[in-house]
Amino acid sequence: MKSKNILYLVLLCALSACNSNDDELQKDTEKPIISELNIVANPIDCQVYHPGDVIPFHYIMTDNLELGAYNIEVHNNFDHHTHSTTAIDCPLDPEKQPQHPWVFNKDYEIPAGLHSFDARHDIQIPTDIDCGDYHFMIRLTDRAGWQQIHAVAIKIAE
Repeated sequence: MKSKNILYLVLLCALSACNSNDDELQKDTEKPIISELNIVANPIDCQVYHPGDVIPFHYIMTDNLELGAYNIEVHNNFDHHTHSTTAIDCPLDPEKQPQHPWVFNKDYEIPAGLHSFDARHDIQIPTDIDCGDYHFMIRLTDRAGWQQIHAVAIKIAE
């Protein structure tokens, strides 16, 4: 009987050691934050770039427990669709069909254990793309799986 109790005690200790971090993540009910506070954030709504320019991406990312990863995506807005993450309306070019639209989509890992991350990248705009309206999308996910999206309307002009 004594060996049975010891076995249960060892099993209980092993399970609680494995689940302590998972329990904390299960309690995470807050989305991460993509912030512009106290920095010169870039890009922001209505900025104009040109083929061949570099977009100096800069945002601060925070979470109450632990950050996970983020994704940057750029796609055309030639059909005037919206993602509605800001209340700013930028002037739009007339609707058109894409011929050679710019599509950028890249995932970035955030080092484990961080609550705050200063995200910076230089993103090269190709020279052979359609000019016009684009969306610059940032998707931030924390370690628990909560996601925040920030969509910025930019223009690529000749």
